[in-house]
Amino acid sequence: MDIESLRALLQSVASGKTSVETATKRLVNLSSEDIEYAHIDHHRSLRKGFPEVIFGQGKSTDQIVGIMEKIMVQENVVLVTRIDPHKGQQVLRRFPDAVFHEDAKMVVWKKHDIPVQGRGIILVVSAGTSDIPVAKEALITAEVMGNVVKSVFDVGVSGIHRLFRHKQLIDEASVLIVVAGMEGALPSVVAGMVSRPVIAVPTSIGYGVSFGGMTALFSMLNSCSSNVAVVNIDNGFGAGYIASIINRD
Repeated sequence: MDIESLRALLQSVASGKTSVETATKRLVNLSSEDIEYAHIDHHRSLRKGFPEVIFGQGKSTDQIVGIMEKIMVQENVVLVTRIDPHKGQQVLRRFPDAVFHEDAKMVVWKKHDIPVQGRGIILVVSAGTSDIPVAKEALITAEVMGNVVKSVFDVGVSGIHRLFRHKQLIDEASVLIVVAGMEGALPSVVAGMVSRPVIAVPTSIGYGVSFGGMTALFSMLNSCSSNVAVVNIDNGFGAGYIASIINRD
């Protein structure tokens, strides 16, 4: 339950439209709810401004569905990350009004359209086409958190002239998320062009000595551009979430 839903419920009780008994039932699990295999943090929207996100990897379809059912009672949006196509399709059969983004491995359910809360544009940039799934995870996360999000894909340093074609869009962004594998150089380049915060996302894309994204991670951590912050390897969700918080405050 977010702050607006709580305020509306209290106003409804105050006006006599909702009984105290009905309001009590809605608030009984305001803090958390134990469903044996999960303790659902219903208080997270009030505390952090966005409901608990379901990490799908390692969970069964029944567990994902069970958690979603409980969150839907109190929230306007449910986000599932790292869910494979088989489980994603099974979730859609249970919730046909949800959307499965196969490339980003995400399921999004919305009660209604999400109002824009961000103060500017979040721009998601990928170095290569192979980095797009992680970039899409960042993009969708930022969108469902109420931001205007734009994207530019496949503009890595091996053809850096492609990036400069989008300089106007880059200059307009309030926050930039730059996703790159291989040597991970693109975030430093982009950060050197702007005064805005750049969130660098290393991906596990690359040949042997990329060490599953470690090379890109170390490169980004050693960036000489002062406006770069780095999230974990393949963590598009984390980048989208942090960008949203920056764009909101």
